[in-house]
Formats: sequence, structure tokens, C-alpha cells
Amino acid sequence: MQIFVAGGSGRVATELIKNLVADGNTVVAGARHEDNIINLDGVRPVHMDLHADVDQIAELMKGSDAVYFTAGSRGKDLLQTDAFGAVKTMQAAKKLGIERYIMLSSIFALQPEKWNLDGLNQIMDYNVAKYFADNYLVNQSDLKYTILQPTNLTEEPATGKISLDVSGVTSNPIPDVAKTLAEILKHDNTVGKVIMMRSGDMPIDDALSNI
Repeated sequence: MQIFVAGGSGRVATELIKNLVADGNTVVAGARHEDNIINLDGVRPVHMDLHADVDQIAELMKGSDAVYFTAGSRGKDLLQTDAFGAVKTMQAAKKLGIERYIMLSSIFALQPEKWNLDGLNQIMDYNVAKYFADNYLVNQSDLKYTILQPTNLTEEPATGKISLDVSGVTSNPIPDVAKTLAEILKHDNTVGKVIMMRSGDMPIDDALSNI
């Protein structure tokens, strides 16, 4: 498969791309700073500006079988990147007939009543942006979506094990989040699902199989 990764220079995207290539896929990775995309056989970096219009974004996605959205502005451009930039990639996928769309989101992004929890109350504006992007994907995109909502990302080694039972704000090693994203593509039972995750004790494949 050819997979398009929006936000391809980020920390999660870099690990995700490694996993996708290891699974035998080719990757087109889009980023505003495409020079920062991992240099790997099977990966084609392209310049992607989420301020561009839908047709321009769609041109980058042509030939792809699935789309991942992992982009984020780190609080600097929440409306045009994290919210509407995400929506435009959904619209581009729809325009091209690419049905499969996998979104990297944030824990409880669709549950505003939880945004005052410790660990979330400092990123309220980010949660708002993700709320609107996730809502559009679920209710207006018409895509075969999966939304992955991890708790806080940490720079720790992979454990290969997760839990999908989340009641509070904990943490996930970035490589485990990336591996979970990659494995979602292999599990048709994740279509139409919003999946919350944290570090746990169940192998990633087993956890996804049991959804």
C-alpha cells in the first residue's frame, strides 16, 4: 500500500513511518519542513502546507490507499493546522476516494467535561482544536476513520504493551503510540472507532483485536 502521512516530520510520525515501511508499505510523508522527514528507502518526502487549499493538499495524496494525520503546531497555529488543517486533509481524501483515514488525537478530546483534569487543563486551546477536528471526522467526513487518543507522550523506550482502559491522564512511550497507529491499519474492526490508550500490560495486537 501507499500511505500518506500528514505531519511526517514529527516525533510520532517518524516512528510510525518506520513501522509502515517495515510492514512493506511505501510512504509519502508531507510536512512544512520536509527536510526533517526521516531518510528511509520507501519514503518520499513532500512539502505540505496545511494553509493550502484542499485541491493542493489532494495533489500530494494522489495514489495513496490510506491517510494518517499526525500533524500538530505545538500550540502555535491551532486553528489553521490542528483544527482546519486536519479537516482539509479529510476533504482531500474524500475528493480522491481514499476511504481509510487514521487520526492521531489526544485523550478525551471529544469529552470536554474532562478537560479540567490535571494534565489537560493546561492545554485547553489544543483540546478545543482537536475536538473540532475529531468531530468533523466522525460526523461529517464520510470516511472509514479510526481516531487514536493517547494520554501524554513520553520519550521512553517501547514496551510493546498498552491498555485501552483509560480513566485518567497517564502516559505512553512515543514508539508504542506509533506502533499502535501502524497496527490499526491491519485491524478492520477499528473502523469507526475512537480508541483511548495508555501504557499497559496487553500486547498491542491483542489489545486491538479485542476491541
